[in-house]
Order: sequence, then structure tokens, then C-alpha cells
Amino acid sequence: MLVMRRMGRPGLLGLAARTAVVAGTASAVSGAMSGRQQRRAQDQYEQDQYRAAQQQAQIDTAAQAAAAQVAAQAPAAPAAAPPAVAPATAPTIDLVGELQKLAALKDAGVLSDAEFQAAKAKLLA
Repeated sequence: MLVMRRMGRPGLLGLAARTAVVAGTASAVSGAMSGRQQRRAQDQYEQDQYRAAQQQAQIDTAAQAAAAQVAAQAPAAPAAAPPAVAPATAPTIDLVGELQKLAALKDAGVLSDAEFQAAKAKLLA
């Protein structure tokens, strides 16, 4: 039996098969390119987020250092009136407690060294 093959244009089935192969290949290539682009975009986003976090950490560190420097260099705030010394007729005062209060005020920066020494001298006199 002799099979005759048609020459010329392909039949409907051949045309459909060829179209499916071309479309499938194009779809596979497009999907691979899209996936690669998405991975690149995700990697770039993660790198940008890491850099932003590093910059924020540097800014926070610099701000803390600046705040500490300003606090160290700031002149002592005007002292509130030093604690009033009880009159001599008052019963005994808690000398240790008063000295501790003065030391706390000095440590907090409310009293200068000179003010602290003067208040301490008044308490001890």
C-alpha cells in the first residue's frame, strides 16, 4: 500500500500542533524570564531594606551620641532654691538623709560643685 503524502501546506491538525509547540515554547520562555525578574526584584528589595536598616542604626547611634554629648556639655540648669535649712529651734534633722539628697541633686546636675559644697557646709555647721 502506497501512502501518499501531501505536499504544500500542512493540514489543519499539523497547523494546530505547530501552533501549540510555538505557544508552549513562548510561554515557557516568558515564565522563566518573569520568574528570574521577580527573583532579582526581590533580591534588590531585600538589599535595599538591609541598607536602610544599617543606615537607621547609624543614625540612631549618632543621635544617642549627640544627646549624650549635649547632656554632658549643657550648663547646669538653674538650681531650684536649695533646701531650706531648718531653724535651730527645730528638732534634730536627718543629717545623713539631707546629705544624700544633696548628693542626688548634684549627680542629677541640678547643683554645681560649688552649690553642693555650700549646702553641705550649711548642713554640717
